[in-house]
Amino acid sequence: MKTTLNIRDDLLREAKKRAAEEGTTLTHIVEDALQSALTDEPPSQPYAFNFPTVSGGPFLVDIADRDALYDLMEGRG
Repeated sequence: MKTTLNIRDDLLREAKKRAAEEGTTLTHIVEDALQSALTDEPPSQPYAFNFPTVSGGPFLVDIADRDALYDLMEGRG
């Protein structure tokens, strides 16, 4: 069925971009979003969170050495 919708410009641009990235149509993107909004189905792709990792550098103290640990925490190390 054809219909006319008023959609914010920025939202439409994002939907068109997503369709191009996924190699699908704008209609498919809108239908999927509408279907998701109207049902309790889980999203077709699970959310993936990438935990950031950083190097903390070398250890400053042996945590088994309580006195050295306290000295470092008190700023005496």
